[in-house]
Amino acid sequence: MANQEIIVGLDIGTTKICTIVGMKNEFGKIDILGYGKSESLGVTRGIVTNIMNTVESIRASTREASEKTNTDIREVYAGIAGQHIKSHQHRGMCTRKNTDEEVNQSDINLIVEDMYKLAMPPGEEIIHIIPQEYIVDNELGIKNPIGMSGVRLEANCHIISGQVTAIKNIYKCIERADLECKDLILEPIASSEAVLTSEEKEAGVVLVDIGGGTTDIAIFQDGVIRHTAVIPFGGNVITDDIKEGCTIIRNQAEQIKIKFGSALASENQENEIISIPGLRGRDPREISVKNLAHIIQARMEEIIEHVYYEIKNSGLEKKLIAGIVITGGGAQLRHTVQLVEFITGMDTRIGYPNEHLAKGAESLKSPMFATAVGLVIKGFQEKESAKEAERRKAEDVKRGRGGVLVPGNPKGSFLERMIGWLTEADDDKKLND
Repeated sequence: MANQEIIVGLDIGTTKICTIVGMKNEFGKIDILGYGKSESLGVTRGIVTNIMNTVESIRASTREASEKTNTDIREVYAGIAGQHIKSHQHRGMCTRKNTDEEVNQSDINLIVEDMYKLAMPPGEEIIHIIPQEYIVDNELGIKNPIGMSGVRLEANCHIISGQVTAIKNIYKCIERADLECKDLILEPIASSEAVLTSEEKEAGVVLVDIGGGTTDIAIFQDGVIRHTAVIPFGGNVITDDIKEGCTIIRNQAEQIKIKFGSALASENQENEIISIPGLRGRDPREISVKNLAHIIQARMEEIIEHVYYEIKNSGLEKKLIAGIVITGGGAQLRHTVQLVEFITGMDTRIGYPNEHLAKGAESLKSPMFATAVGLVIKGFQEKESAKEAERRKAEDVKRGRGGVLVPGNPKGSFLERMIGWLTEADDDKKLND
């Protein structure tokens, strides 16, 4: 283990904080060495609302993972979600000076680097820039222009932005838990790496990650991401509805949702009754399973309607051959697939994060761990990209062309830029004092 590279994924969710430690085996699959899970006490709808509680939850999760794997956890790849996440489309362009040379990665990086200079609304900053397709000298629909000849290179890019303050708070919590955050990754992108196949991304697919506080959406077509969105509803809202509708305490509402919950009332019998113990010697409360399903179905229909709106808003509704893949804790609710298919008319399946996992990690092959497993996979991808960039840089130096920037990440991670701003702000404060 000492000689092999280990990646740690940290999923800071609304209901749970999960830390997964993984490494690659000789077959390219992810071996899960261990994981830690703790209750999330300071996060609401994907946004940190209590720094101290979140720090304690992160520490508890990483401590458990560290003890199980006998690993000293110092660096993590963390996920980010929340209603503040927005996506945009933008086209960038560069005119190449040396037309004798082929288009290379540094040309693409120049376009992406320019994208980071786009004027954003106050308080927002770009998190990810994902090139979708390229245009070389007005030749459309090129997926990979490297090696081509051309003067004018253009790129259609998917830009994901978020609120600086929300991201700063996540970074602050990780730092106070004595960890270093290597990168912040949008959660639906991480989940997609864990549960979607390359064939589905090529055919056109919608990933719907139903978490505790938010429902994350990522739409892929022709192998690249086309649309992202975050809906501020999740499993916690269903639990609150059960609590109000059945007049029981929240813990009981959560338990009966998990054990007896169904997204389709028509699939349940009238005579099925749940008996819930009363408080402080009061009589037990009896609840019909069918009535429980009616409460759940009403809220699930609202969530799915929001998802369907985003699908139609993307303009790709008719091109999504692979349909919908549901993952996250909310995907474990019975009859969810049938309800989604009924409302959207699209083929639907549950996404399990076992595509890239080696044998033996049976406890993690649940939709609720899709994001955390995806963060580990994304961590390995970023490490490999960095190594490839170093190799290319060494080759370019040999050829006397100078260095190149890291592919897809020309200005460093969003976090590195955040650290730069914070350092500059501290320096300015010292000068003013």
